[in-house]
Order: sequence, then C-alpha cells, then structure tokens
Amino acid sequence: MLLTLPVPVTSQAAEASRAPVAARHSVVSTKFGDKRVDDYAWLREKDNPEVIDYLKAENAYTYAAMKPLEGFRETLYKEMLARVKETDESVPYRNHGYWYYQREVEGMQYPIYCRRKGTMQAPEEVILDVNELAKGHKFTAIGLMDPSPDGGKLAYSVDFTGYRQYALHVKDLASGVLAPDTAERVTSSAWAADNATIFYTQEDEVTKRSNRLYRMAMGDAKHALLYDEGDELYDVTVGTTRSDAFVVLTSTSKDTSEVRVLPASEPRADFRVIEPRRAGREYYLSHHGDEFLIRTNDTGPNFRLVSAPVANPARGNWREIVKHRPLVMLEEVHVFKDFRVLVERDKGLIKLRFTDFASGAEHYMAFDEPVYSASVGANEEYDTPRFRFVYQSLVTPRSWYDYDVGSRARTLLKRQPVLGSFDPKDYTSEALTAVARDGTRVPISIVYRTSLRAKGPQPMLLYGYGSYGIPMDPWFSSARISLLDRGMIFAIAHVRGGGDRGRTWYDDGKLLHKKNTFTDFIACAESLVRRKLTSPSQLVIQGGSAGGLLMGAVANMKPGLFNAVVAQVPFVDVMNTMLDATLPLTVGEYLEWGNPNEARYYKYMRSYSPYDNVKKKAYPAILVEASLNDSQVGYWEAAKYVARLRSLKTDRNPLLLKTIMEAGHGGASGRYDALKEVAFTYAFVLDQAGLAR
Repeated sequence: MLLTLPVPVTSQAAEASRAPVAARHSVVSTKFGDKRVDDYAWLREKDNPEVIDYLKAENAYTYAAMKPLEGFRETLYKEMLARVKETDESVPYRNHGYWYYQREVEGMQYPIYCRRKGTMQAPEEVILDVNELAKGHKFTAIGLMDPSPDGGKLAYSVDFTGYRQYALHVKDLASGVLAPDTAERVTSSAWAADNATIFYTQEDEVTKRSNRLYRMAMGDAKHALLYDEGDELYDVTVGTTRSDAFVVLTSTSKDTSEVRVLPASEPRADFRVIEPRRAGREYYLSHHGDEFLIRTNDTGPNFRLVSAPVANPARGNWREIVKHRPLVMLEEVHVFKDFRVLVERDKGLIKLRFTDFASGAEHYMAFDEPVYSASVGANEEYDTPRFRFVYQSLVTPRSWYDYDVGSRARTLLKRQPVLGSFDPKDYTSEALTAVARDGTRVPISIVYRTSLRAKGPQPMLLYGYGSYGIPMDPWFSSARISLLDRGMIFAIAHVRGGGDRGRTWYDDGKLLHKKNTFTDFIACAESLVRRKLTSPSQLVIQGGSAGGLLMGAVANMKPGLFNAVVAQVPFVDVMNTMLDATLPLTVGEYLEWGNPNEARYYKYMRSYSPYDNVKKKAYPAILVEASLNDSQVGYWEAAKYVARLRSLKTDRNPLLLKTIMEAGHGGASGRYDALKEVAFTYAFVLDQAGLAR
C-alpha cells in the first residue's frame, strides 16, 4: 500500500483524519532591513494547554494516517526484536581490581550494572539496577557511572524527564545506602585519590551551558565552587587521567580549549593552567610518568602531538613527537604505562597507531574491510599489555576485541548477536564518491542484500548529518536488515560539516560554508540516481538534529529529487533559535553557525533556514519526529515547521508530525520502546518506497 491520507470510519476517526490547522498569531521582527513574520511563535509556550492540545491533535492525525500500516509496523517490530538476544551481557572491562559489565534481561527495558571482584568467576555484585530506578517514571536515563578508586562507592547520575538534566547520587556499594550528598544538573565528575572527594561540573539551569566546577567532600553540607566559566562560548568538563594521577578540568568552545590540572592526591590544592587559551587553538591532555602528552592544533588544523614536563608544561617547553600532517587527522591520543595509541583518520578511515615507550617501535593495526568503523573501547586500566577496541561495518555486527600490543595478537571477545538467519556474506557494502559542485569528491557508503540488487534503480534510504565535525562512520544495525531484506539500499552521504575527512572537512561545512553540507548531499543523491542505483520516485532521505536541518534545507532546495523525507528532532527554526540567547542551542553555537547579530551571518543563515524558506510548492512526503522534553532542539521547531509547511505546500503527500510526550533528544529511553519507534519510522520509509510488505 502507499500511504496517502487517512480515511475516517467513525466521527472520532473523522476528527483525527483532518490535518490539524495551527492558529496564526503573527510576530513580526525586523533586522538588518529584513522583515520576518512568524505566525507560529506561540507554539513555543510549553505550559499553554492549547500547545499541548495541538501536539496531541497532530499525534492523533499521524496515528490515523499510519493506521493502515499498523499490522505492518507490528510485523517490523517483531522481526527486529527477533534478531535481538534479549537476555545478554556486555563484555566485562577491568577497573581497579573489579570486572564491570551490564546485563539485560528479557522483558526488562533497562540494563542492570554489575561487577565481580578479581575474576569473572567471583560472585556477582549488582551495583545499579536501572529497572528499579525507573519504577514510576515514563523516562529514565543514566548519565555518568563513576566508581571511586577503591571501589567502595559509586557516583551516578540519572534523568527522569528526557531533558538531560541529571542529578548526581553517591551509593555505598557495601551497604547499598545512598549518601545524603547530591547535586543537581551535573554533567561530569571525577574522584580524588582519597575516595571521599568528588569534583563535578554543573550546567546553568536556563541555557544548559556547563559552566561551574564544584568540589564535594563527602559529608560536607556545602560544596565549594572552584571555577566559574564566564565566557558564554565555553563549556567545562572534568575527569581524571588514565594514570589516576591528575584531575583535569577542560574548558572548550567550538574552536578553542584551555586545560587546568590538579594532583588527584591533593584535592584541596589549586588547579593550574597548562597553557592560557588563545582563540582558534585547541589542546587536550594525557599523562605519562613525568610528562604530559598534548594533542594540539597550534601548527595546523589536523593536530600534532607534543610532550611537556609535568613540572613546567607551558608551551615554551613543548617538544614535538608527531608533526602536523595535512592529509591525516590526529583524532585521539590514548596513553598507557608501556605504550600509547594514536587514533588517526586517513582518507576517511580510522587507523590505530601503536608506539612502545621502551623501544620506540611503532606499528599500525590492519583492518579487513574497505568500509568500516573502529573506535576505542573501555580501557580503564593504565598498567596493561592490552588495548580494547570496537570494530563494525555495514555488514559486520559490532565486535569487541582485545589487542595484545607486544605480540600483536587480536582476540575477538564478543560479536553482537544477531539471531535468526542473518549471514554477513549475503550483503555487499561499497565505497562510492560523488562530485560536489565545487569539484570536491564526497564519499558515499552503501549496503544492500546482494541477491536483491536490481539491474536498474531500486528503493534507497539515504542518511546524512554533516555538522559539528562529527564523522558518520559506517555502523551496523540489526534493525536495518528489515530494510535490506525487502530490497532497499541503505546509503550514508559523508557530507562536509562532519569530520569524515578530517578537520578541514568540518571547516568547509560550517559558518559561511554551511551550504556545502546541503549541496554535497544533493550531489550524492544525484550521483546515486545517475548511477541507476535509485530514482527520485524511490529515494527516501533521513537525518536527525543538525541532520534534520539538512533534511529541511534540501527539501526546500530540491523537493523533486526525493520521494520522502524523515526529519528527526530537527533543527529547522534556525533564525529564531540563533537570535534567542536564552536557549541552550545558541551562544555556544555561534562558532558553528555564526552570530546572526552580525549582518553577514544573519543574511547567510536567512538564506537556508528551513522554516524561513518554506515556499508555496510541492514537497515530498514528510515525517517529522520530535520529543516534548528535548533540551537540545526545542519541540516547537518541528511543530512550527510542520504548521508552516501545511499552510503552504501544494501537494497531497503525507505530512506527519509525531511528538513523544515523555522523552528528550534521544527519543524513548527503554530498549523495547526505542525499537517500537524504529519500527514506526521504518514502516513509513518502506511504505513510501513501495515496500510495505
């Protein structure tokens, strides 16, 4: 079937089948001679019952429209769930003499965090059962999980709303009793070596900028404010070095950082600055012996590695270890007692570079597939001969490995179970490129079921993001098999603005280069059509958050290129958001999008902001998904966007808005609920692609 418009069968259904029409209350603003009329600004009033009524009406309309797919959606959910090993446990990792892991039990929404002392044969100790915490709550999310160095206490944080506002608690793991010491709006934490002092960072209640560092001595009623970051462009985070020798406070903006350190054994000492901040310069710190190892972009955008003496780490004492390379991005540095690991990105692919401290010998670890993703796993131990990493690809399930650095032996610890008949050999992944309008070659990753690859065009889901320098490395999804096994190709457009090709790839898709993100995506779609992998009538596109901005922009620019669009928690009301300094996604984001209080940035953003550029014309079928308690992208952005689209679009294609009323930016918190949301989205995607069977 192909979803068009819902058909009423009862008076209640008839009401639900009519597309809601949002009331218009015009708000007029003028800046730099540009007049903007916002008819739906009132939808931001979360406490207004009329707003909630409107969102509920949109939900009713969406579910009425999707009712013909109800059985198909249930089929998808059941087959996706059937691939999941519902009772399972994670790969244990060692930390201060304990092995930590989490278990999932069939029928339970949330994980159970556990540990065993010494060996995995020791008795199990449950340190936190999230299912117990979640009782009486529609949403539950764990933020940090931080055992004290001696293993006697657990600092953890929990959010019950989806607003990513986490409360810190400390649990005595011997007695199970919660300490009276708590803190609100905690974003990061670090234990001192005395096992009785916690440093934590706290966010501002309104802007959600993480701006203050506190010291909490267990039993003290008053927490000491140690640092208040006054610059609105910066956030702060606290942690410890892997060596446990230092507590590290890092202030970061989108393009600058500043690091302060404190000996973990001296919790009441003063933090000292490693190197004062300089605009446009970033550096990040690790510790080894009497040296700090520092990753910095002071000589080039792709970073280099230097060392500095702990006694006097000022920039004048930095010694270069790995120079800046124009084509290789140094993404991470991991330091252990006997070796270090550099995470490098070369031609879009992650490489792991190992160096033995004693001999100076270096080597890279080879990977087997041309399209893959590799990331650093849980490596809490400083004194260890092994390195934990995670590998996956579009066809290989997530796989956890230990790598013996000395012998170079790789041990597979676990591969994500995919129950049923799944066999990676039945699928093909490829790396393609498209040529952008300025001649840049943009990578595309695709995967499909080999036996269902047609000679001509076939349905495709094209995914994109392209912001904040975040790379979209190919990842495995067992739920995605439901698309591939019905003859759909899945593709990722590695557009500029992401970090897929290093720092310059990011820089070429931000600020006054942001439109490269959109034109790159269009170039990828057009290339896939030219290659006869798909056609506009079979092409569905998807993106979330800043990827939702991408969806809104390309739907405005080239609506005829796509059959359907899925925009999830989309950042589409760019002008109003970026002009409101009280919102979380504003002042700190000036370095990503630009400051619209400056004319050149205002005019540039105004030219692509999806909400402001909706026109009277035909659009593809569109599903917009939002969350009422989203702290990153306000629910009203999606609601306003849909209201405006509905008032202007000239087609009869479905336009649906679904708002989860008890979740945040990441959607539903329970694993079963989250999978049901995926089934809902995929039912829409497959239906629009003509594959609802």
